[in-house]
Amino acid sequence: MILSCGEALIDMLPRESTEGEACFAPYAGGAVFNTAIALGRLGAPSAFFSGVSTDMLGEILADTLTASRVDTRFLARSGRPTTVAFVKLVNGQATYAFYDEGTAGRELTVAQLPDLPAEVEALFLGGISLVNDPAASTYEALQAREAATRVTMIDPNIRPGFIAGKEDTYRARIERMIARADIVKLSDEDLHWLMGAGDLTALARSIVAKGPQVVFITEGAAGARAVTATQDRFVAATPVTVADTVGAGDTFNAGVLAALHDAGVLSKAGVAALSDAVLDAALSLGTRAAAVTVSRPGANPPWRHEL
Repeated sequence: MILSCGEALIDMLPRESTEGEACFAPYAGGAVFNTAIALGRLGAPSAFFSGVSTDMLGEILADTLTASRVDTRFLARSGRPTTVAFVKLVNGQATYAFYDEGTAGRELTVAQLPDLPAEVEALFLGGISLVNDPAASTYEALQAREAATRVTMIDPNIRPGFIAGKEDTYRARIERMIARADIVKLSDEDLHWLMGAGDLTALARSIVAKGPQVVFITEGAAGARAVTATQDRFVAATPVTVADTVGAGDTFNAGVLAALHDAGVLSKAGVAALSDAVLDAALSLGTRAAAVTVSRPGANPPWRHEL
């Protein structure tokens, strides 16, 4: 089982009413939530851990998880409100305005961390849940507790506007979590934000030198690559007409993890010895699944039969 750990929220996506007025429509989302949904739809054993409200929006989140075959037993439910993010789309690229003060997700504490059964083979962490305490420190504590015996993957999914005024603390946390992780995923923009200018493969190898076994880099419409200390594999993106990019990276992450699960290598030893063929399969499933997501509005990852 793959346990995705991080934010669950309601994305308010821009739409137009029947009268032609600008309006917003609510969609269940959040980077880590989207990955859990995509994993369930791709047929991987998927579970989700987060602080989730018992309010009306929280029920939408829980029901959406169940509908996509995601195990909800690890949810930390509370009466605090649900995080809401308003989305602005410019040429298909999404920017966000988050409202999460005092929410069930942000106020998650170490006392709410679940005991994990042996069937949980890997943890996925990332997104805006790694920005604000107490939740950010809680997720880091979970990774630190489990990293010695289970595979952990991190995708910071960096939102520079969201971390304004907190950059030093945030960078330090991401550095620590990357060093503990077996798998790191970054967009090319995230990689440059963390490491500065330079060749993508060289910068990715600098990340590998910090501790991870493999770094996956997404390069937008070009494709994606996987870099280890000795390997550099690349798969071109599947050409599609883009509706918007919401959930693209999250779906890619799910494709990677689902492929590694399919190959039977989601173990500490397995991830330390990934073959070219397994890396290519992970890149292929990740890019193909992401292509379906970007071809339709909102974060709506594909089911396996759609591929």
